[in-house]
Amino acid sequence: MRREPLAYLWDVREAAGRISEFVHGLQFEQFHSNTLVRSAVERQFEIVGEALSQLSKVEPSLASRVPDCRRIVAFRNVLIHGYAVLDHQLVWRVIQENLPEGRRRVAAHRARPGKRRLTYRRASQPAVTA
Repeated sequence: MRREPLAYLWDVREAAGRISEFVHGLQFEQFHSNTLVRSAVERQFEIVGEALSQLSKVEPSLASRVPDCRRIVAFRNVLIHGYAVLDHQLVWRVIQENLPEGRRRVAAHRARPGKRRLTYRRASQPAVTA
């Protein structure tokens, strides 16, 4: 079954929110020394990148309105394929410098007047449109 394109933006929003929760109150040294937090953050960034990659395939016009979509997907590819040489300072910079604005832009896009809004449940439950 094909997913609604806006579901991918929902996934981006949720994963970005989790990243913010995971690092709340941490400094880089704490992030860097905590393998569990780093792994959780990296997984959520993978979800963000994969969701945007899939969105680019099913609704390219919507994906093109996401700032830096290609760079975000490329970052996901680095996390997955370049794990052995991953620069944790780069991940931290993305969290600090790019994530807050990215979250605002995705949230603003989803709330834009005139756009159909969707309410989602867990993946195991059907989406409900409103």
